[in-house]
Amino acid sequence: MTVNLWTILIASGLTAVVTGLGALPFLFIKNISRWWLSIFQAAAAGLMLGACFNLIQEGAHLDPYRTFFGILLGLGLIVTADRLISRRTTVDLGELEGGDARKALLILGIMTIHSFAEGIGVGVSFGGGEKLGLFITAAIAIHNIPEGLAVSLVMVPKGTKVGKAALWSIFTSLPQPLMAVPAFLFVLLFSPWLPLGLGLAAGAMIWMVFAELIPDAYEGASGAEIGIAVTLAFAALLAFQEFVLVS
Repeated sequence: MTVNLWTILIASGLTAVVTGLGALPFLFIKNISRWWLSIFQAAAAGLMLGACFNLIQEGAHLDPYRTFFGILLGLGLIVTADRLISRRTTVDLGELEGGDARKALLILGIMTIHSFAEGIGVGVSFGGGEKLGLFITAAIAIHNIPEGLAVSLVMVPKGTKVGKAALWSIFTSLPQPLMAVPAFLFVLLFSPWLPLGLGLAAGAMIWMVFAELIPDAYEGASGAEIGIAVTLAFAALLAFQEFVLVS
């Protein structure tokens, strides 16, 4: 497969669209148990950690120092963005008002913010080669589904229609195609900075795992159950890389 701008746009667009699949369970089940959502979030965390592992491994192979500084830069950017969105206090969001609207906005905001990092991850990973690009794209696409479920969980039970919740879920991932193409072009034109870009994407996603996904997972499942889900998802992603992408 020849990697070009259309490849990046299609791959990153796909990761955004599949986020809407997280709303589908509400077509059949009115109330999804908190335990299942916690397990899905823990699995999403494992997938993201697997993706970060490969980004850092690839970056360190090229230039460990630039990868290291990229991780710190990614951390700084995502923490700054998180603090900016958290300052919003009064908001109405469609059918939601008051505390429900603030909670939904915070989740939408955090999901949207870290989607910028994921978009950069898709773009710079293709700069590192077709295999790495496909692996990171698959990891992000799969983990976006429970993210869409998390968005829908705070909207549908409060009166938002399933279709609208799905669109909001997709909206949170739109930065992925918006950022993937310029990130790919940047590392293509300035290949020495590829390790910095890989580290940046990994740093932002690692923060997301431990600041958002894992704490939320603890609300409905035990530490042992979360640990099992994270480990199995991490292992499954590495198995996917070795047995599917290699073949």
